[in-house]
Amino acid sequence: MPHTYDIVVIGAGHNGLTAAAYLARAGLRVLVLENRPVVGGACVTEEVFPGYKVSTTSYLCSLLQEKVIRDLDLAKFGYQVFPKEPAFFSPFPDGRYLILWSDTRRTCEEIAKFSRRDAGAYPRYEEFIDRLARFVEPLLLETPPDVVRRSFGDWQKLAGLSHRLSKMPADELVGHLRILSQSVKDFLDPWFEAEQLKVVLATDGVIGTKGGPYTPGTAYVLFHHCMGGVGGKRGLWGFVRGGMGGITQALAASARSYGAEVRTGARVERVLVKDGRATGVVLSNGEEIRAKVVASGVDPKRTFLKLVEARHVESEFLDAIKALKTEGVSMKINLALDGLPDFRCIPGAGMAPHHKTTIHICPTLEYIERAFDDSKYGRPSEQPMLEMTIPTTYDSTLAPEGKHLMNIFLQYTPYTLSPHVAPNWHALKESYADRVLNLIEEYAPGFKKRVLYRHVLSPLDLEEEYGLTGGNIFHGEMSVDQLYFLRPVPGWAKYRTPILGLYLCASGTHPGGGVMGAPGHNAAREIRKDWKKLKRG
Repeated sequence: MPHTYDIVVIGAGHNGLTAAAYLARAGLRVLVLENRPVVGGACVTEEVFPGYKVSTTSYLCSLLQEKVIRDLDLAKFGYQVFPKEPAFFSPFPDGRYLILWSDTRRTCEEIAKFSRRDAGAYPRYEEFIDRLARFVEPLLLETPPDVVRRSFGDWQKLAGLSHRLSKMPADELVGHLRILSQSVKDFLDPWFEAEQLKVVLATDGVIGTKGGPYTPGTAYVLFHHCMGGVGGKRGLWGFVRGGMGGITQALAASARSYGAEVRTGARVERVLVKDGRATGVVLSNGEEIRAKVVASGVDPKRTFLKLVEARHVESEFLDAIKALKTEGVSMKINLALDGLPDFRCIPGAGMAPHHKTTIHICPTLEYIERAFDDSKYGRPSEQPMLEMTIPTTYDSTLAPEGKHLMNIFLQYTPYTLSPHVAPNWHALKESYADRVLNLIEEYAPGFKKRVLYRHVLSPLDLEEEYGLTGGNIFHGEMSVDQLYFLRPVPGWAKYRTPILGLYLCASGTHPGGGVMGAPGHNAAREIRKDWKKLKRG
């Protein structure tokens, strides 16, 4: 006899666990199935080096929704974030550097080294971004309207949004329109003149994105990364105690406290569908598990092109899923270090404020754009954009005494390589990692000698090991045509799918990528709304 549950959740990533915890909290019998031997998906801590606890994929926290943290009592289960202070450090080839702090006054003093005009504009810029974010943030935990079928409730939601827009000051309305349509360069240019400041801010507009700072739509990606905070400071990011797995371990513990079961090493082979409705799943070992609801915590392409047989879905819907833009351009390199880097612009390997930041190596906007240009033709960037963090400057328990961990997130490394470059990423990734370390060496002489171990994840590794189709960290591009009521596809933005009882609950749905928990929260709410009807069968 197959086991029977109310809900089966596919994938124990942070959104799948969030949905599971909320549904178990509502009294439903929930089972979470995770392919890998550890929960967390791409939000995980793993011992890839002996004695080191590595955030192998995601590496910083800011966007996790406060409502989720409170509702699921995550602090009780060990969740804690160390605010990142200072926020950013950028060394430049001419020996100068820029440090941005959470304290606006200190940041303006730093900016004034490059432009007094920009130092005066920066507080106004922060205040403007704050006003824009306050309009959008309530939408993160709301279900988008259906703009295809447009029920009365959808019209009400659209009317409510229109009413809020009608009351918005003109500069904010224009700001939103520009955020959605402009490149991050075009958005920042009217505010600032110093290239050094603009490039630091622009990194949030291209991180994880198949676009450069001159690409329309990247202004929204910058904005998306400003809709969180740590310790009450908007836009501030932090390090999770115990690594990013501290989030998903807390979520799993919360879900279990409400009665949910979480199984690892359980790969879902297929979603069972009968008469147009989901009835459970089949595992790779042949085991069948029955359920009234199946909630998929994997991306839309993997769900409908791998787990659901094509005969159960209309071709028009499948074509829309196939057309989703999901090719990633990012690589993750994790390093174990025998000490801190000694930067040429701020000499000294003893722990200093700049070691506690997000460190960027990308001196100009043009540098980033040229790096992106390479990737358009299937070539990894000759001079990549690097974003580096050293979590052990906050949490020494992550490494043996006196040692450190460095996370390097870099672009642009296109998922699809030109055949003239290499046959695949497995053949290229280690030599490309050498190039990355050589680049860091230019800014921090002696750095390579400090590297004890390294762990390299190409876009192909992100797909094969962590289930991210195309190596896309957001489960699909965060472009205007794949946001809000268009995410994942028009007509299906309410977490439901054409198969009754099959729901999507991860980053391929609104509001998108990042460790937010919002898609899981929202999907669980919609499942609860439908539960009485689904229970009757």
